[in-house]
Formats: sequence, C-alpha cells, structure tokens
Amino acid sequence: MTTRFKDFGSGGEASAEPLQFALHGETFSCRPAIQGKFLLSLVAGTDDDDPSAAAETVTKFFNYVIVSEDYARFEALLDDPDRIVSVETLGEITGWLVEQYATRPTTQPDPSPPGD
Repeated sequence: MTTRFKDFGSGGEASAEPLQFALHGETFSCRPAIQGKFLLSLVAGTDDDDPSAAAETVTKFFNYVIVSEDYARFEALLDDPDRIVSVETLGEITGWLVEQYATRPTTQPDPSPPGD
C-alpha cells in the first residue's frame, strides 16, 4: 500500500524583493511578503454590507503590510486635511498590494522525485 505524501518544505521562501508604493510624493515600504493566512483572514473578514467592517479591514491591512518605520508617516498623510487621499485611491493601493502578495514569486521546494 502506498501513502500519498508531498513535502511542502518550509512553505515557500519569502521574496526579498522590495515592495513600495508612492502617494503624494512620499514613498512607503511594505513587507516583501506576508503570511498567506493573513490574506485569507482579510477575505474571510470582509463584509460588503458593513462599511465600518470594511474600513477596519483596510486599516488592519495597511498596519500589517507597511513597515513600522513608515506606518506613522502613512497615517499622518491620511490625517492631513491638505493632502486628500480618496477612498477609491486607498482601494486601488490595497488591491495592488494584495495582487503583489498573491502573485509574487516565491522559492518553491524541490519537486518530489517521480513516483513519490
């Protein structure tokens, strides 16, 4: 009797490629990779019928992905009454970052030898 088994190694090595975006002439650095579980939890926690829950999800996302050295600057920008950042722009940034995290190449474990 053979056992079905696949070793996923360490789950994929995180990309070290920098991930950044610019807004109002300021550049913000983000973690090069994030846990897949975090992305899944965001999707699971999204309630399209509850605007406050959606806002909380986006805030949690930015807090998690923007490196701590840049997050305070990002928050200050969003609070600045003279430099407006629309909800649409925040949505575009979120969408772009999620796409980057979901599609960024990772180093995959070596394939199992044939027959394994």
